[in-house]
Amino acid sequence: MIKAEIIAVGSELLSPFRIDTNSLYLTRSLEERGIRITAKSVVGDDLKQIAHAFSIAFDRSDVILCTGGLGPTVDDLTRDALAEYLGVPLILNESVLQKIERRFAERNIRMPEINRKQAMVPQGAIPLENHLGTAPGIFMETHGKQVFLLPGVPFEMEPMWEKYGLPLLRTGEPFQRQVFRIAMMPESKVDEMLQPVTQTLKETEYTILASPAEIEIHLLAPHHARAELMEASSNIRRILGNRIFAEELVKLEEVVARLLRGFNQTVSVAESCTGGLLGHRLTQIPGSSHYFERGVIVYSNASKNQLLQIPYELIEQHGAVSAPIAVTMAEQIRFLSRSDYGIGITGIAGPDGGTPQKPVGLVYVALADLHVTRVEKYHFPQDRERIKFMAPQDALNLLRLRLIE
Repeated sequence: MIKAEIIAVGSELLSPFRIDTNSLYLTRSLEERGIRITAKSVVGDDLKQIAHAFSIAFDRSDVILCTGGLGPTVDDLTRDALAEYLGVPLILNESVLQKIERRFAERNIRMPEINRKQAMVPQGAIPLENHLGTAPGIFMETHGKQVFLLPGVPFEMEPMWEKYGLPLLRTGEPFQRQVFRIAMMPESKVDEMLQPVTQTLKETEYTILASPAEIEIHLLAPHHARAELMEASSNIRRILGNRIFAEELVKLEEVVARLLRGFNQTVSVAESCTGGLLGHRLTQIPGSSHYFERGVIVYSNASKNQLLQIPYELIEQHGAVSAPIAVTMAEQIRFLSRSDYGIGITGIAGPDGGTPQKPVGLVYVALADLHVTRVEKYHFPQDRERIKFMAPQDALNLLRLRLIE
């Protein structure tokens, strides 16, 4: 198996303001060619730290891809760090320098002297042309390793990698990945249910990833183990059944949108504690006007009365956070909008407003159609952001299950 490692260079990637997205793109590209990413690291703009990252990568990986730090400024140190680690000098590449000078001349700008730095290449390396910027990439094959230095700007990095990096890359045996996405189940429960499958795997890697109200299962196998992957996938489908909402990396609202459009049906929503997040998720999908009729945010009792015609007496009798109110919200929004489905959500998102009888995190979600209304009661973890996410997640899953019945 060919093992690869990605080093993302840039102090900004160690701040709370920037995310390394290049590694996701490169991981997908390498995996398609039978190369496994076994490590990733993020390093600030420090010569010694970058060189140390190279030393670790050379020790454990066959292919090293480094993004960032190829600009002209004093904090762009990736070339220098690679040269220092390998113990080779940086050589001025006249051809690269001429291309950089020509790029500035085409814009009627005098090339700053500091841009000469971008034409410095470690001895023995091959420059990779950059058609969209001044920073060329660098390729080296040394000590049995392949090393690619690529720009940090995705707009420049991606076409450079596709056109010049990939043709130089050694490829391995292709891998096949199978993904399952499950909503509204705890990670431990899913893992326990799948143990009869996962404990028998020999060449297929199994990974379970958890996020609020959602689980991802990843199976990854080399081509020669395809039969094992197919059998494991079939067994997972049998065990989890309709708990699986997708076998690709799509969001739950995308799955619901496809179903609604496929059945030519519509939905409207009435939200209290979620403040419009369910409507937002449903309308994030292009073409949502085909299936989303309307959404109302009815936070106060007065709004529930005025917009949904819910009697004050009913609210006073049961309380705004109750199963009867959630049911009435769902039924009224469906009736008033003439939609096929209506969803009502009411709850206590906190951190204040809870009581021993109705604590923070108590949420009711109701789904109504022409024939029946179903209501679910939940007590989500006491964190406002998670409560506001998980309630729409449950509502979407209820609608999905109803649509596939």
